[in-house]
Amino acid sequence: MSSHIMPTYARLAVTFERGDGAWLWDENQHHYLDALSGIAVCNLGHAHPAVHQAICDQSAKLLHTSNLYQIPVQEELADKLIAMSGMTNVFFGNSGAEANEAAIKLARKFGHEKGIEMPAIIVMEKSFHGRTLATLSATGNTKIQQGFEPLVEGFIRVPYNDISAIKTALSENSSITAILVEPIQGEGGVNVPAIDYLNQIRALCDEYDILMMLDEIQTGIGRTGKFLAFQHNGIIPDVCTLAKALGNGVPIGACLAHGKAASLFKAGNHGSTFGGNPLACSAALAVLNTLSNSDLINQAAKKGDAICAAFQEKLQNDSRVLNIRHLGLMIGIELTIPCADLVGKALEVGLLINVTQEKVIRLLPPLIIDAHQITQLVDTLSTLIKEYNPQ
Repeated sequence: MSSHIMPTYARLAVTFERGDGAWLWDENQHHYLDALSGIAVCNLGHAHPAVHQAICDQSAKLLHTSNLYQIPVQEELADKLIAMSGMTNVFFGNSGAEANEAAIKLARKFGHEKGIEMPAIIVMEKSFHGRTLATLSATGNTKIQQGFEPLVEGFIRVPYNDISAIKTALSENSSITAILVEPIQGEGGVNVPAIDYLNQIRALCDEYDILMMLDEIQTGIGRTGKFLAFQHNGIIPDVCTLAKALGNGVPIGACLAHGKAASLFKAGNHGSTFGGNPLACSAALAVLNTLSNSDLINQAAKKGDAICAAFQEKLQNDSRVLNIRHLGLMIGIELTIPCADLVGKALEVGLLINVTQEKVIRLLPPLIIDAHQITQLVDTLSTLIKEYNPQ
C-alpha cells in the first residue's frame, strides 16, 4: 500500500483486478459476491456491456469541451432524466456532494428572493449528505464533523421520521426555506420511514411555501424498486439529487429541480468544469437506457422482498437479530450487538458487505443479481451471523 495516499480510509486488505456482473476477482483470482455494489454505485453490476461500449465509443470521439459550449449527449441525458423523473430541469456535477451543494444553494437563493436574510434548511438526525463543508454541516453525524468546525450555519436538525418535530421547527422559525431529507437513510442505518412520511413533508412544504429537497443519491436509479424512491409516494419534490448509480461507476452527479425551484439558477449562479462532460453523460445515458428497456427496476422490488423473506426465515430464532428492513434492494439487518467485524469475516468467505451505525449490516446488491447469487448471499451471511462471536 502506497504511503503517499492520505489515510482517509481504513482499507481492507484486498485488491480487485476485474469484475463481471455481481462478481469481483482479486489479484490472486479469488472471486467474491459483491453485495455492496461499490456502495450503491454499480447497480448494473461490473463491466456491463452497454456502459462499457458507451465509454469506449465516447472516449474515441471526445472527452471534454467544457460547459461554455453545447454538449448534445448532456442534453440527451437531461431529457431522459426528466422524462423518467417527472422533474423539470437538471444541473450536472461530478458527485453526490456536489449535487447536494447545488441543492443547498437553490434553497439559499429561494430564501433570499423571498427577502429572508438568513435562510435555514431543516435536516435530519443520522442523515448523510456528503463531506464538503456545507454537506458535512447538513449531515447528522457529529463524529465525522469533529475537527472541521466552524461548520456552515443555516441548518436546523430534527429527528428522522418525526413529522411533529418538523411542524414544531416550522412554527418556531420563519427563516426556514427548505427541508432536505433522504427517502431512506443509508449511512444512518437503512432507516425506512413511515409510508406517508414523504407525503406529509410535501404537504408541509406546500403549506409553508418552502422547498422539498430529496437526497436520492443512494436510493435513486432503481435501487428501491422505483426509478426514484419518491415515486412510491406519488409526489414530486422541488429538488432531487442523484449520483452514485447514475454513471454505474463513472463519476457524475445531478441536481434536478421542479416547480418553484426550476427557475432559480441563472447564468453565472452555479457551474462546474467537469460536470456533465461527454464521457460521464454517455455512461449515464447507457445506464438509463438499459433500465428503460428492461424489467430490472420492477425486479429489484421482487428480489428485495425475496431476500428479506429468506433472511427472516433463516434468522427467526436468532435473538441477536433485532430487525430486518428494506425497500427494494436497499436492505438493513440490525443486530443487538456491534458487528463491524462481520465485514472482514464475510470477505474471508468471498462476500462483500458493509456495516453502518455499528450494528446494522447494510446490503446493496446490484439490480442484476440472480436467484443463485441471492441464495448464496442469504446462506453465507445467515451462517456468519449465527456463528458470530465478537471478542
